[in-house]
Amino acid sequence: MNNKSNHLEIASLCRSFGGLKVASDISLHIPQGSRLAVIGPNGAGKTTLVNLISGALEPSSGEIRLDGQSILALDEAARARAGIVRTFQIGRLFKDLTLLDNLRLPFIQQSGQSRRLWPSAAADATVDERAYALLERLQLRASAHRIVGTLAYGEQRLTEIAIALAANPKILLLDEPAAGVPKGESGIILDVIAALPAELSIVLIEHDMDVVFRFANRIVVMADGAVVADAEPAEIAANEHVNQIYFGRDDARRQH
Repeated sequence: MNNKSNHLEIASLCRSFGGLKVASDISLHIPQGSRLAVIGPNGAGKTTLVNLISGALEPSSGEIRLDGQSILALDEAARARAGIVRTFQIGRLFKDLTLLDNLRLPFIQQSGQSRRLWPSAAADATVDERAYALLERLQLRASAHRIVGTLAYGEQRLTEIAIALAANPKILLLDEPAAGVPKGESGIILDVIAALPAELSIVLIEHDMDVVFRFANRIVVMADGAVVADAEPAEIAANEHVNQIYFGRDDARRQH
């Protein structure tokens, strides 16, 4: 994992589509080792925020700095190389390849071998060693040679996280990693995320409040493209305004 400092600063970030403002004056500081959950109702601007951070979407105004340096001029691929790596609510995997082959690809790209013929690159012992080590960490070693499309959905989501980790991120953006995963498998995903290196900063978008409150040491609540609360989980759970906006009732906090 990347040992460099990995603090992210977002200052007065805005994005509009015509007269529709989808991100409104968002300012956040995400220090190294953060376990930050971003929650809010549908249409609150959560995925828009991740798109702005990752470079998939350009802001109308504002600033984003990684380790004190502006990254606004960097496109999505350049930001990934700088250490901002994301997963998606809907997985983007090569489902006709094995799990191991899916994981080999980012390692091959990192090692500068992407221009070589696939059989030669895939045989590289260093690439395989790194891939197997990561699969072991994510409890996927036994499925290494299975076709990804035949894996349980929870394993496919873990595969996507493994691919993201292979890119050696500083900031890992997880967009609903447990979306569509049966309840019995979502706990495994959370256990894997919880076991990731402490120095890695993780930003999690998630609707499952059990997952959010188990994972986060800080929660950001969004509504209508703006941050309406930013605090530790206990404070968020007791916040009447947040309960009204997000849960639509006053007694939601008692559930956690």
